[in-house]
Order: sequence, then structure tokens, then C-alpha cells
Amino acid sequence: MLLAGMFASASAHAQAGKGELRIGYQKSASLFVLQKAQGTLEKKLAPLGFGVKWVEFPAGPQLLEGLNVGAVDVGYVGEAPPIFAQAAGARFVYFGYDPAAPRAEAILVTKDSPIKSVADLKGKKVALNKGSNVHYLLVKQLEKNGLKLSDIQPVYLAPADGRAAFESKNVDAWVIWDPFQAAAEKATGARVLADGAPDVVNNYQFYLGERGFVTKNPKVIDALFEDSVAQGIWLKKNLRQAAELIAPLQGLPVDVVELALRRYEFNVKPITSQVAADQQKIADTFFDLKLIPKAIRISDAVVVDKP
Repeated sequence: MLLAGMFASASAHAQAGKGELRIGYQKSASLFVLQKAQGTLEKKLAPLGFGVKWVEFPAGPQLLEGLNVGAVDVGYVGEAPPIFAQAAGARFVYFGYDPAAPRAEAILVTKDSPIKSVADLKGKKVALNKGSNVHYLLVKQLEKNGLKLSDIQPVYLAPADGRAAFESKNVDAWVIWDPFQAAAEKATGARVLADGAPDVVNNYQFYLGERGFVTKNPKVIDALFEDSVAQGIWLKKNLRQAAELIAPLQGLPVDVVELALRRYEFNVKPITSQVAADQQKIADTFFDLKLIPKAIRISDAVVVDKP
């Protein structure tokens, strides 16, 4: 079923008469990586006269900047990057989300680390990607264990640099998301000190878009939803096969990708009032901690009903 669409991209672009859907994605976004490789979305959009352009970004904050400056029309990121971006004045709307995946991000320590609990992180160096989902995970886990962000030494590093610092023990812990989390577990024996479960964080993944594009192209957004749901269902039913397809594109071993896929849910839905309210809690927390310069209203950037 999926293989039939693998070479659809070129023909879809050739048929594109109305426009182009420019999608911002990260290599860690496994479902988008699968869709890109298989050409299923190109095939679904071709009858609408739309082609697809995939634009890769290293992480969510950079993707949001790309969306803000008009380099892409839609993107897929975690909970925290949109909050930082909205506080900085970025123009975008939330129009879809994937269900909670609280185990797909974690605080890791090396297998021989003396650190046994989150409380032991007091005074320690902790690496994380500033403004990403794991920023909130760290805040909530510290809070749960009677600590504040000021009680540790945050070291802000992108994933690749974070892993290097972690493996060389230049930091005491690393807060990271899948598939980087799974890669560290499999390759180094890294130990999960704490993740988002139970009931610490949701770790939703969000579909974002430029407001004008989303409202003017409802059929394109519908097609993106439909293809993402269909491929997500196939992925979860065929984890090993999906991992074998995705792994070489992410540059990771198959067993690493399979572990990461098990911890994510792929079933995009329109934004609900409850999801928006959960996102508002994160925004309020970040404002209280002075991580963002002003209070924001998530509702200002939400398309609640499916376009």
C-alpha cells in the first residue's frame, strides 16, 4: 500500500497547478519522515493541484522561525517552541495535535551515574535544548521533587552537542526527546531518571500553520490530516517495517527507531478547548519563571474547529 506512493513526489510537483504546500519538519519527526519518503501526501494533494516541498529544520525553535518568516506554510513541533515563538510575536496558528506521548522524552543519566533521583540534580549541570518540549519536562520534574530551575545549572545545547556533552560527562544529566533518547539508551546504556509519566507532562505534538494558508486552503489541510492519520495507523500496526523504512533516513539503527516509535502516538486531531487549556498552563508556567518576556493567550493562536 505504502510503496505505491514512493515515487509520487515528482509527478505531484509536475501536476501542481494551484500551489505548493511547504512543510517544515525535523528529522526526529518520524511520521513526516515516513510520509516524505513514501510520497503519500504528494499523491493525495495532486488532485487538488498542489505539490509538496519538504523543508528540514534542526529543531522546533528554528522551524517556528521559518514559519514566521514565510519559509514554510505548516510545521510539526512539540509543546514549548510555539509558546516561545508566540511570546516573541511570531504569526502562526495551531490547527491539529497528536495525542499525549509522555514517555517520549526523559531526563537521562549515564549508566554508572551516582544520581538516583531528580532531587539529586540539585547543583548539577543539566543539558537541554532551550525552548523545546524538554524544557517544560525539566521544570515540572524539578517542581515535583521540591526543586526549581535555579537549583540546577542548565546547559543549553542542541541534541547533537547535548549527547556529546552527556557522553563525555561534561554534564550530569541530559533532557532529551525521541529518537535521540532511544539512541542514547541503546548505544550508551543511558538510564531514564524520569520521563513525563505518570501525569507530569502530556508531551503533545502540534501541527502549526500560517493563519492565511490554513484558512484559505481547508482541502489541503484536510488532505494532510487524512494522510497523517492513515500513515500513522499503518506505522503503529507495522512498527518493525516502519522502523526499517525510517531508520536510514534518520541515520539511526532500526531497533532505536522502533523503540522511539513505540513511545509516540500518531493520530492527528483538530485542536480542542482542553488541549488549548493544557497549552496555556505551560505558557503561564514559562511566564512565571520569566522564560518568556510577556504573558500570552494561547487562544489567540488556535483554530479550534477543524478547517
